[in-house]
Amino acid sequence: MRYSPISRFKGTLLGALLGGSVAPGGKVQFESSLDLGRMAVLGIQSLIALGRLDLDDWIERQQEESPHSAATDDISIKIIIATLPVALFFHENPIKLRENLLRVLKIWEDDPVVRDGTLAVGYAIALALTEKLDPLTLIPQTISFIGETPTSIPKKLLRVQNLLEQGIGLSTAQAEFAKEEKLSNTIAMAFYCFLSTLEDFRLTVLQATHNDNSQATLLSSQATGAITGALSGAYNGTGGIPVNWQVLLLQRNSPVWGLTSFSQMLELTDAFVAVWSGVYNLTLNPRELTEDGCEVAPLSVYAAPRVIRSR
Repeated sequence: MRYSPISRFKGTLLGALLGGSVAPGGKVQFESSLDLGRMAVLGIQSLIALGRLDLDDWIERQQEESPHSAATDDISIKIIIATLPVALFFHENPIKLRENLLRVLKIWEDDPVVRDGTLAVGYAIALALTEKLDPLTLIPQTISFIGETPTSIPKKLLRVQNLLEQGIGLSTAQAEFAKEEKLSNTIAMAFYCFLSTLEDFRLTVLQATHNDNSQATLLSSQATGAITGALSGAYNGTGGIPVNWQVLLLQRNSPVWGLTSFSQMLELTDAFVAVWSGVYNLTLNPRELTEDGCEVAPLSVYAAPRVIRSR
């Protein structure tokens, strides 16, 4: 395996965080971040607590956090970022991946463009985590995964592939996809930036956040950066993320995505990977450590090597 699962899990979430925080010119500015990932954190906390996808629990957490969050103008991009934990948790099985991505989307209003964007991003991340992502076939496979749809996302993804095959540069791609601030254009630009600089996380994010279009807003730049960063982070892992950017996050250790610090986000990701991998947390089931009312010695649970167990 090229990179460990925990490296790719962290790379996906850290990539989305950094991608949404890099301002034009390459400077990381967390103060201007639109906090696109708070709903993703709530989803991760739900998956950790229950070990499964529970829509009622997820909805309850979101209502407690911000009852009016669904009324914000940037809800569409927040929804796609919010589904990243689901893409990570079910990345091994395409059928379960699609089923659960569609399930979690029921939390919010039914928007076909959001649905197709979520499926496209989630599937690309799943291919990256299973090391099956081929840049030459990614877009056709993604379109097939989306299925029949009335939205323009498949058409725009095909246009991305044509631009890449022709060697068309960033400025031309931006001119084509930045004419209107549509979510479908954001998805298209994210795939273009990711596939055009597949092995270089830094350049990928800088391309996504650089925009010569004077009409571009902070939201469009951060939205493109966050999705692109998640894709590149899943593919390149934490090892591909510039060390100086990671050090900056650790040094500042400021609140991110509704958490009190960046360190807390790293701890949350570690716990998330542990739950996904099936690690048994004895502290969650203290009764199983007692026998006839008396405490027994702490137990250690091991699995036979090279044995895959269902989660």
